[in-house]
Amino acid sequence: MTKLHIKNMVCPRCILAIEKTLNDLNISAAEIRLGEVVLNENITPEKLLQFQTMIENLGFELLDDKNAALINQIKTIIIQHIQSKKLRNWNFSEILASELHKEYSQLSKLFSATMGMTIEQFTILQKTEKIKELLVYDELSLKEIALQLDYSSAAHLSAQFKKTTGLTPTAFKKLNERHRQSLDKI
Repeated sequence: MTKLHIKNMVCPRCILAIEKTLNDLNISAAEIRLGEVVLNENITPEKLLQFQTMIENLGFELLDDKNAALINQIKTIIIQHIQSKKLRNWNFSEILASELHKEYSQLSKLFSATMGMTIEQFTILQKTEKIKELLVYDELSLKEIALQLDYSSAAHLSAQFKKTTGLTPTAFKKLNERHRQSLDKI
């Protein structure tokens, strides 16, 4: 069995795109998860290069460095939790340590050294993009968005949103052009 780590897999559609690419190349996968593919057999260097080229055209990147793969797993876990609609108290230090079976301090140091920002800053940026998405949909009140994204109050959400974007949520909603970033670009 061969395990491949893939950067920028952030949603179920990403899994489908990778699955289609593997099928197109007649490569058999035992499992495909966000950020990771487990192949049933070893893959030839030629097939691996083909796969790498095809997924790069789709906006993904094959990771061969263990630290890069770990950073990608951290990002994926954070994105999954923020994108889920489950209401819960998130403690990312506990979640990451538990899911990755490593001390949070080790993960935090690696992430900061590699990304140039802390895990908390990355989480705030991801939450900000989710807030933008929910504001554009205009289906939830600010209080409901705050609850969904684990903020203590709508005022806390508004303050953090303004600090991150320079705009209040209300001002953002009034913009004709709402600047949102792709999650894999953060």
